[in-house]
Amino acid sequence: MSEIAFLGTGAMGSRMATRLLAAGHQLTVWNRTHERTADLLAQGARGAQTPREAAEGAEFVITMLRDGRALREVADGPDGILAGLQEGARLLEMSTVGPRAVADLASALPPATAMLDAPVLGSLGEVEAGALTIFVGGTGDDFARAEPLLKALGTPLHVGPLGHGARAKLVANASLIGVLGLLGEVLSLADGLGLPRNTAFSVLAHTPLAAQAERRRAATEQDALPVRFALSLALKDAGLVSAAGAEGGRDLRLLRAAESWLRQAEEAGWGGADYASVLREILRHRDS
Repeated sequence: MSEIAFLGTGAMGSRMATRLLAAGHQLTVWNRTHERTADLLAQGARGAQTPREAAEGAEFVITMLRDGRALREVADGPDGILAGLQEGARLLEMSTVGPRAVADLASALPPATAMLDAPVLGSLGEVEAGALTIFVGGTGDDFARAEPLLKALGTPLHVGPLGHGARAKLVANASLIGVLGLLGEVLSLADGLGLPRNTAFSVLAHTPLAAQAERRRAATEQDALPVRFALSLALKDAGLVSAAGAEGGRDLRLLRAAESWLRQAEEAGWGGADYASVLREILRHRDS
C-alpha cells in the first residue's frame, strides 16, 4: 500500500479519499477549511497543517481542487506542495483545471519528481461506487506506478503524455455541456410548438437524445435536485473549453451558446444548484 497525501476534501475529494483509505492506503489529508477533514481523520487519516507538510514523505500527492487559481495557491510558496515533494514522489493532479494550468505546474516541479494529470469523469454516485473514469496523461512508467492506486477510484485510461488527461477531460465535459444545452432548447422548441411535455419526451425517446432526455427529465419537473455537479463548476469548465478552442483556433459556436446558458442560469441564482438546473432556465426563457 502507498503513502498518499490528499489535498482538497470537498464533495468529490472527500469521497475519493475515503475509497483510498478503504483500499488500505495511508493518507495524510489537507483542506483549506480544516473542518472538512474531520470525517477522514475519524477514519484513520492523518491531518496536515499545510500543503507542504502533507506532501513531505508521500509517495503520491493528489490534488483535487476547484480551479487553477486554487491549484496555484496550494502548490506555490514556502508552505506549498512543491516545497514538500520528495525525490521520487509523483504528483497526481486530478482537478479539472485545463492544459495550461497542468503545464504551468509541471514546469515548476522540483528535480527527481514526476507528474500525472488525471482528471475524473463522474460525480458523487460514481465516486462512491468506485466507478469514475480517469483520464491519465503522463509517461507509461508513471502511469504503471499509479494505476493500482487509481483503480480504487474507477477505471484509469492512459490517454497520452502529460497534459493529455486535461485535454481529454475538456472533450468529455464539452459533450456533456453541449448535450444539456441542446436538450433544453429542443424542449423549449416543443413548448413553443404547443407540444405537451410528455409527448416531447416520448418523441425524444426515439432520437439520439433518448438517454439524456430520460436521465434529465426530473430536472425539468423539480425545483430542487440533488447536487451532483454544481452549475458554477460546470460554467468554470465551459470557460476552459472555450479558452482551449480559442487557443486551438477552433470555432466552437454551439459550445459557446451552451456556455451562455450556464452563465445566464448562474446570474439567475442557480450557481449552487445541480448543473442540470440549466434546463429550467432555458425553459423559462422567452425570446424577447
